[in-house]
Amino acid sequence: MTDTLPNVERMVREMLMARSGEERFVMGARMFDAAREMILASFPPGLTEAERKQRLCERLYSADGVASEFLREHPAV
Repeated sequence: MTDTLPNVERMVREMLMARSGEERFVMGARMFDAAREMILASFPPGLTEAERKQRLCERLYSADGVASEFLREHPAV
C-alpha cells in the first residue's frame, strides 16, 4: 500500500539516485542511527547492558528471522 502519487515517487527516486553512492550510504547510516536511538529511548529504565543489546537486536532484526538465531549463538550479547 502506498499513499504517494506515482509522479512524486518518481521525482523523489530521481533526486535520490542523482546523489553519489557515498551520499546515499551516509543517508542510510544516519537513518539507521536515528532509528536505533529512537528504539533505545523506548526501552524501560534500569535494563542491563546485555538486556538493552538483546532487545535492540530483537527489535531491529526479528522480522528477518535473524535475531533469534544470532541470540541463540551469542547468548552473552
